Amino acid sequence: MFSKNIFSSSRKEIEIISFDVPYPPNYGGVIDVYYKIKAFKKAGIKVNLHCFEYGRKSAPELEKLCFEIHIYPRMTGWKSALSWKPFIVISRRSPLLMKNLLKDNYPILFEGLHSCYYLDDDRIADRFKIYRESNIEHHYYFHLFKAEHHLYKKLYFLIESWKLRIFQKKLKHADRMLMVSKADRDYLSSRFPLKKVDYLPSFHKDDDLNVLPGKGNFVLYHGNLGVAENIVAAEFLIKKVFNGLKETLVIAGLNPPGRMIRLIRRYSNVKLISHPSEDEMEELIRTAHINVLVTFQTTGLKLKLLNALFSGRFCLVNPEMVTGTELAGLCEIGSDAGELMDKIAALMQRSFDESMIQKRKEILMLYHSNIKNCEYLLNLLPLYNS
Repeated sequence: MFSKNIFSSSRKEIEIISFDVPYPPNYGGVIDVYYKIKAFKKAGIKVNLHCFEYGRKSAPELEKLCFEIHIYPRMTGWKSALSWKPFIVISRRSPLLMKNLLKDNYPILFEGLHSCYYLDDDRIADRFKIYRESNIEHHYYFHLFKAEHHLYKKLYFLIESWKLRIFQKKLKHADRMLMVSKADRDYLSSRFPLKKVDYLPSFHKDDDLNVLPGKGNFVLYHGNLGVAENIVAAEFLIKKVFNGLKETLVIAGLNPPGRMIRLIRRYSNVKLISHPSEDEMEELIRTAHINVLVTFQTTGLKLKLLNALFSGRFCLVNPEMVTGTELAGLCEIGSDAGELMDKIAALMQRSFDESMIQKRKEILMLYHSNIKNCEYLLNLLPLYNS
């Protein structure tokens, strides 16, 4: 339950600019946006949602949560592609968005660097502006550059990384910055020593743990398999880890590329579940004996790790997956392929018991409660201090 001091406030409003329509909440940053809006609704906040169309339409679920919803087309033409500004930023500009923002004087929450085209606009210079980070974007795009095989995409990621690094300077116009990991907070604090940079973990779907005690009979890796970072991680697990194990690895996610499908066919102990529904994915996470998650870049907070900790049994990760978080103590950690193989073999012999569930609950509810984090965010806003 929210504190009484929040409900005693008169009904307030906030403008949220999202890089995408945040429904369904089935990938990275939109999960944070959607469940933040849901928490605002519970706290009695009117949300005026502004989002850019990225293959999604508005949904009844959003209409139930928001006071107003405005959806703008992205400007993806050649002028945007040739701009000195990052493509992910300049394609998310709209005169109509600015017109709508100027109708009131409410705080503005910019979701991701993608949405920050108007952050330094003189017309909103007197507004309280919050930047909500999902990644250190130029780091993220540089890692995509290194992971990508397609030459055109590789060049795009490299150029975009360079543009994003330059554009990041505009964050000095934000009144507050909210980081999803402590590592990202430390990085931006060093770049903007005069600004208030706070750590606020991502909002997510779980209000309580939903973990099954006991044992499962397979290991799960899940993620959006159309993302280069996740492709690299999945191929590493297949070639370097499960190539030397008899245990079954299930790989589940959206958009698996053809080369991954062909690779999996070569391994009798690796199975692919393509485009699982939300319920199917939740069932896989809960029934797996081990959720194995690896990454080779440390920006942001991996929401799939939070999902696995709230719903799954053992979580096995590499150190990069938990950098900048307080989640290392809830995970088994393997630094390389050999350590991951040894951990898998040992964990498959163990049962996940109630004491492990209780320890996990204590830590997760301390740092990753949507209610607590919503209260923290609201207490930053002038709308609750006026």
